[in-house]
Amino acid sequence: MTGRILLFGCIAALAQVLGGSLIYFKKTWPKRVQENLLALGAGFILALVFLKLIPASIATLGETAALYLMLGFATIHFFEHTIVGHFHFGEEVHSEVMVSKVASISAFSGLFIHAFFDGFSISVGMQFNFLVGLLVFLAVLLHKFPEGLTIGSIMLAAGYPRKTIMLSTLGIGLATILGVCTVFIFQNASAELTGAAFAFSAGAAVYVGASDLIPEINKSENRIPPLVVFGGMLLFYLSEKFLEGLLK
Repeated sequence: MTGRILLFGCIAALAQVLGGSLIYFKKTWPKRVQENLLALGAGFILALVFLKLIPASIATLGETAALYLMLGFATIHFFEHTIVGHFHFGEEVHSEVMVSKVASISAFSGLFIHAFFDGFSISVGMQFNFLVGLLVFLAVLLHKFPEGLTIGSIMLAAGYPRKTIMLSTLGIGLATILGVCTVFIFQNASAELTGAAFAFSAGAAVYVGASDLIPEINKSENRIPPLVVFGGMLLFYLSEKFLEGLLK
C-alpha cells in the first residue's frame, strides 16, 4: 500500500511540474484553458467532499468528526491567507502583467502549503479507504496542472529567470510528495487517529474547493467555467461508479 500511495503522489506532483514546464518553455498560455481545468477540479472536489468525505468522516467518528473538519478548514485558511499573503490561481498568466517579488514569494509559500495538504489528503485517504483515496487522487490531479501553470506564470510575471521558474515549480511538486510521505507516520497509527486525520483532510478539501477555486472561477468574464463546475460534479459521479465496478 505504501508504494502505491507514493506512486500516486509522484503522479500528482508530475502533473504540477508539467504545468510549470509549459510556462518555462512557452511564455503565454490560454487563460480559458486554465479556468476550465480549475472549474472541473472544483466541481469534482466539492462533490467528493459533500458526497463521500464528510459522510465517511461522520460514520467513522460521529459528532467528533465536525471538530476535525473545522480544524482542517481553519488550518488551510491560517497558513494560506494569514501567515502568507493571499494568492490567486491563474491570475498572472501573461508576461505583460507584472507582480512584485514579495508577492511572488508569498504566492509560492501559499501554494507550497496548499500542495503539501494535497499530498497529505491522498496519503490519508488511501489509508482510510482505497476507493476514497483514488477519488481524492483524481480530485487533486485535476487541479495540479493549472496549479503548476499558476506558480510558473507568477514567477514569470515577477521577472525571475527561467531557471527560477522551473525550480519554483519543482519546489511545489516536492511539497506534494512531502505531504504524501506522511504515510510513514500514519501507516501504523490506530484506526481512530487515521479517522481523525481523514476528517481533517476532508476539511482541508472543503477549503481548497470552496475558498481557493470557486472564487477564482466566479471572477471569470467567461460564462463557460461556472458551467464546467457542474461537469466536474458529474465527472465525480461517473468516476465513482467506474472505480466501484473496477474494484469489485
